[in-house]
Amino acid sequence: MDTTSSASKTALMVCAYRARASRWEKPLFVDPYAEALAGADGHEIAKLLDTRFPPMELWLALRVAYIDRLVGLAVDQLSVRQIVILGAGYDTRAARLPRAGVTFFEVDHPATQASKRERLATLSGYPVDNARYVTCNFEREDPIDRLVASGFSTTEPALVVWEGVVPYLTEGAVRATASRLATGLDPRSLVAFDFVGKKLASGQGLNEKDQATRSYVGELGEPIRYGSDDMLPLLYECGFRWVRTLDFNELALEMLGDYQRDRMFRFQHLALAAPRTPVAGWP
Repeated sequence: MDTTSSASKTALMVCAYRARASRWEKPLFVDPYAEALAGADGHEIAKLLDTRFPPMELWLALRVAYIDRLVGLAVDQLSVRQIVILGAGYDTRAARLPRAGVTFFEVDHPATQASKRERLATLSGYPVDNARYVTCNFEREDPIDRLVASGFSTTEPALVVWEGVVPYLTEGAVRATASRLATGLDPRSLVAFDFVGKKLASGQGLNEKDQATRSYVGELGEPIRYGSDDMLPLLYECGFRWVRTLDFNELALEMLGDYQRDRMFRFQHLALAAPRTPVAGWP
């Protein structure tokens, strides 16, 4: 079976950026597995994107570091014992952030998951058994049903990490998945995801570099389809009753201590959503 032909290329690219960010003099996180997982093909994809969107490495580093922190907060402050990586790609949090009594569920398309498992098999020392691998064809299967079949409990809270996925979906698919998460999970659960603005998704009114970035991602076979300048109305309509959003300039200011307009973070945002207000304070 040729799993690489239909596996996500952007997921390999993200892995390459994680590897590079892990080598910073003062890294925001360290992923010791990313280099081998990315391989030469992942690094080549990232190098070509660098010429179009130089801040991508920093953007990815901030995103990964923030979500890593959410995992710790969910476990320590919300007593979450189920971490779901939805559209997992080559995620390594189950290996990097293991906690006693916490189960990681990695949910993804069968082709991408098979490609990841093949690459993991070549890594000495990678704790493959730290995660439960849940295959899901999102066009035909319900992710929560697939999770339950793998031992997930809908009566216990979960943190759902939906990273690097929403921009590539149609609005209908975003609504369907968000609605299912809001109504199918325990209401103490939290969902975290990133999204882009309307202009980047539509391709209208972009400057040359932003248009080049959008076009390149499309050439990889995963075009940007959905963007929003205000996620709250959609999340409310899907059943969420607590929403927080932040942009990457805010993350950079907090984690790096400065603000630089030329980083071009104006289209990138993170959202946190819950069916009801969490008992702990959240950033």
